[in-house]
Amino acid sequence: MIQTPQTQGTTSSDKTKETKQVHLTLQGKGGVGKSFISALLVQHLRNKNQPVLAIDTDPVNATLAGYKAFNAKRLELIEGGSLIERNFDKLVEQVIAEDTNFVVDNGAASFIPLSYYIAENDAINVIVEHGKNVTIHTVITGGQAMKDTLVGFASLVDQIPGTVDLVVWLNEFFGDIVADGKTFEEMNVYQSNKQRVKGIIRIPRQTSSTFGEDVKQMMDRKLTFDEVAQSPEFGLMAKSRLAKVRKTIFDQLAIVL
Repeated sequence: MIQTPQTQGTTSSDKTKETKQVHLTLQGKGGVGKSFISALLVQHLRNKNQPVLAIDTDPVNATLAGYKAFNAKRLELIEGGSLIERNFDKLVEQVIAEDTNFVVDNGAASFIPLSYYIAENDAINVIVEHGKNVTIHTVITGGQAMKDTLVGFASLVDQIPGTVDLVVWLNEFFGDIVADGKTFEEMNVYQSNKQRVKGIIRIPRQTSSTFGEDVKQMMDRKLTFDEVAQSPEFGLMAKSRLAKVRKTIFDQLAIVL
């Protein structure tokens, strides 16, 4: 992120001209929390009173588009049962044309074609050349999907330009992220690429029957943290736990972004 010098002459109009951000959530493995991360990013930006447009490109599960509070737009990538890579042009052109921040949620089904499109068309550098910063968010999860998500992380590092910020989310919901006694930060795949990683955000593993169930209910109902706080469908303790989840993650985002 470009740091704006803090001077006494800075005005509110100057602040509105800050470089806009484009956040892409990418991971080839499905069901590991990409849409949850995208939803967190949208809420974080809104919490900072920054304009943001949410785009859902998942051709199978349009989870982000299901949040009414986001007024997310869906980019249709499937026509007649076939994936139309050229429709990614519309996304890039919209990102360049509109003076706002973007959060783009991409599904596992379109991960490979989008990755290929980005590389072949030098799409990220095109966006950067038009005055916006790009941050790619990828997720590593514990449990059975850990190996696949680690491979996805390594693949992204190889494909994206070195000038792009990369944020790694460690989602411990499905289990501890440990292999051969090593944490992610100790693994070779991270040690070999840590210079490419701007920051790490941890979604800590907590009791599944309480914290885990609360998060699941919030996601299933496509509610934001603010909506949960006002909802009669969540009890006092559930609201308290989710407020703790929010603080844990937003405090990390404030440091990394």
